[in-house]
Amino acid sequence: MGHHTFDAGKAAKLEDTAARYRSVSREELLWGLDLTGTETVVDLGSGTGFYTDDVAPHADRVYAVDIQDEMHDHYREKGVPENVELVTSGIEDLPFDDAELDAAVSTMTYHEFATDGALAELARVLPSGGRLVVVDWSADGTGEDGPPLSERFSETEAATALDDAGFAVEFGATRPETFLVVATRR
Repeated sequence: MGHHTFDAGKAAKLEDTAARYRSVSREELLWGLDLTGTETVVDLGSGTGFYTDDVAPHADRVYAVDIQDEMHDHYREKGVPENVELVTSGIEDLPFDDAELDAAVSTMTYHEFATDGALAELARVLPSGGRLVVVDWSADGTGEDGPPLSERFSETEAATALDDAGFAVEFGATRPETFLVVATRR
């Protein structure tokens, strides 16, 4: 599988509300995270903060992690909520202590970091019972939007990889172009 990052020059496309919510709605994302308002959450591959902004009012603290400083620049321009901290990092080497985070979310970025090392790192920073919500482009889709089919995973492949990394998959769904997996750290 090829792994790439989204072109920061096209960041405005990431703010297309109708297109983004066709992939996963705010309500579905929040349902998967099941937040009480006291949690520390990490948004993996946060980009312009589109979904970070949806999570922030429902968490104590949110870390918006992106490997590209340019994406953080776009987020700063639109305004970053007070409880959100921007972190420039890859997923394979997150700057958090063991079990420091309560939950993690990845929206349309799993295909960019899905390696054994990155999944082990997620397992390291989440405690037992910590939630992980993954929504990504499905290998079962058409490939008309998003990355090429050759760079995508199926729901089953993602669930298997998460299980191997120490997560218990609680829910999975495949849609026409995307999949959703909700898991907890064992």
